[in-house]
Amino acid sequence: MNRIDRLLLFRLAGRIGITVLVFFGLIALVESLDAWRFSHLMEAGGLPLAVFVNAVSALRWTIKTLPVTVLLGAIIGLVELQRTRELLIIKASGVSIWRVLRGPIIGMVLAGLAISFVVEGLVVETNRIWNPTVPVGDTSVVGGNGLWLEQSDGGRPYVITARGVNNRGTSLTDVVVFYRDDAETGRIVAEQGELRPDAWHLTGVQKLRSDAPIDHLAEMDVPTASTAAEISLKLTSPEDYTLYELAQALASQIGDPGVRAAAATRLYKLFALPALLVGSLLIAFAFTAGYRRTNKYGATILYGIVLGLVVFVLTEMADRAGSSGVLAPIVAALGPALIAITIGLTVLLYKEDGRA
Repeated sequence: MNRIDRLLLFRLAGRIGITVLVFFGLIALVESLDAWRFSHLMEAGGLPLAVFVNAVSALRWTIKTLPVTVLLGAIIGLVELQRTRELLIIKASGVSIWRVLRGPIIGMVLAGLAISFVVEGLVVETNRIWNPTVPVGDTSVVGGNGLWLEQSDGGRPYVITARGVNNRGTSLTDVVVFYRDDAETGRIVAEQGELRPDAWHLTGVQKLRSDAPIDHLAEMDVPTASTAAEISLKLTSPEDYTLYELAQALASQIGDPGVRAAAATRLYKLFALPALLVGSLLIAFAFTAGYRRTNKYGATILYGIVLGLVVFVLTEMADRAGSSGVLAPIVAALGPALIAITIGLTVLLYKEDGRA
């Protein structure tokens, strides 16, 4: 990279960094309003632990808002370059807008890859210990009465309940199994249950029926179509999995289509983050980098705020649609990024090579 690339990259990176820090501070302030969690963490590890967990939770939300903060920060940086006429001098020297974009785009891609593959994983691993995400699916419930999990043995649906849950749902205690549509089978009560390939292995079993005496068994297997990764995803959330864990979970042939859609959407969304950030950067250039006779940028900043909100809402709506199976996961993840890039490139082409 030459001096122009470095100037634009460092100037925009500084303004984007300041914007991200401002949003991080605001989100951390909102997170600190959760008095119950803050007091619980204070009792567990004192003020340093409470502040640390609060900061990690705020960082997680800050990563989610990166498309907005990158757009706003880039607009602020470009407005400053326009105000000082530095961008005008660069373009007057014969450098095209596409050449100007090279350094910032390379920096944004590298930053997006670092966030997706490194930073996000560290945040998730820390956050799921102290502040796990509540699962949004309806196939399992974990509450004061323990675990309730819908299962299928290939033909008959049944529900398995347990008072104790260990090892991400693969080890259960005080287990009860009952078939919803087969009253003749009765209930199966067991002291312990362990998820093995294609079956729940129960020990200390009692088979209860209203028209027969209790049948005591040392052990028995109840067939299931679920895998360990699927059970774990049902009990937590794809938000509590790193990119590498999501890839391993999807490779384990998850049977539940809802769980698989949510995990795939989350994985593809992490892969698409660099492209989404590049799209936000292109939109900022499209609406800010053109020549202006005056230094009035109020409307430009307002447009940037509106566009940032549109990008954020579109991304979240696509995420929900992909996680619920309404959209294909890859479309839900890549769609907002492609739309943002298309908008930015279209406006730039019109302004630079059209009649604007």
